[in-house]
Amino acid sequence: SQGIIERDETPMEKEIARLHRVDFEFSDIFYFCRKGCEAIVEDEVTQRFSSEELVSWNLLTRTNVNFHYISLRLTIVWVIGVIVRYCFLLPLRFTLAAIGITSMIVGTTMVGQLPNSSVKNYLSEVVHLTCSRILVRALSGTIHYHNKENKPQKGGICVANHTSPIDAIILTNDGCYAMVGQVHGGLMGVIQRATVKACPHVWFERSEIKDRHLVTKRLREHVADKSKLPILIFPEGTCINNTSVMMFKKGSFEIGGTIYPVAIKYDPQFGDAFWNSSKYNIVSYLLRIMTSWAIVCNVWYMPPMVRKEDEDAVQFANRVKSAIARQGGLTELPWDGGLKRAKVKDTFKEEQQKNYSKMLVRNGSIG
Repeated sequence: SQGIIERDETPMEKEIARLHRVDFEFSDIFYFCRKGCEAIVEDEVTQRFSSEELVSWNLLTRTNVNFHYISLRLTIVWVIGVIVRYCFLLPLRFTLAAIGITSMIVGTTMVGQLPNSSVKNYLSEVVHLTCSRILVRALSGTIHYHNKENKPQKGGICVANHTSPIDAIILTNDGCYAMVGQVHGGLMGVIQRATVKACPHVWFERSEIKDRHLVTKRLREHVADKSKLPILIFPEGTCINNTSVMMFKKGSFEIGGTIYPVAIKYDPQFGDAFWNSSKYNIVSYLLRIMTSWAIVCNVWYMPPMVRKEDEDAVQFANRVKSAIARQGGLTELPWDGGLKRAKVKDTFKEEQQKNYSKMLVRNGSIG
């Protein structure tokens, strides 16, 4: 078993049926009490929104929750590591990041002035690839790409699990994609406005992002044009801690077209790529990333998948999610990543109550 406790995954109907056949009994209460205790001891959802536990020290953290002092030798090693990471690596990486971002803004703005043609598309891809590779160097990124023959093609949709904002840079280091997202302000807004001039990214205003039909319409129009770059989408909608894959929202799978699954798995021994947005703002997160030793990860391009005739969007999304989880060695969970900030919906609780009631009716307990 994985984790602190060993869970019994037997469905409620089968487990209670083993205790009795017909009537309600007080022993049924123990089933729900046990499930509640399991959730309190080890909640399989919220633990996915904190950094994964390491089996060995990675020379980054000074202490953990149990020890404030380990040994003089390790303390000296840690101090030397701090000097190297903050005094040498950080300035170099900050310089490279500044060069990459500036080059992206200037390069895409210049390319955006050209008329639409094959030359403009070529130059846009060169600028995006070059700048993305500079930014990966700024993170001391070491990326291993597998099965490149399955790379996403134009007119398709690239779907990947989501651990960090740098996931997009990790993927664009090896190919160009059309990004999908909400329009932002500040530096991010400047980058968005510059890049969309050179490449057909799909940016939505805050009011538009809530219009599901409008979003679907624009994405379908993009996918229908086989000359446009593949769309890059992270259907979990939030960052998960590199151990699991949570529910894929069905919207990405209602668009149509070919889905190109991609599995991303980081090596936490060299740096924690997970962004806990509830604990760190984006500036603090980037500082942590740029003061780590390196960002090491594996990327698996998987064979393209299409929706079957007898599948709905939810079933197709679950099939793609399962494939990504198996390839990346990640735990597959059915929960919505929105639970990172929201409480469990009352409808989920009511569903369990209805299931128990139906079971009693079916067994003849309620006449």
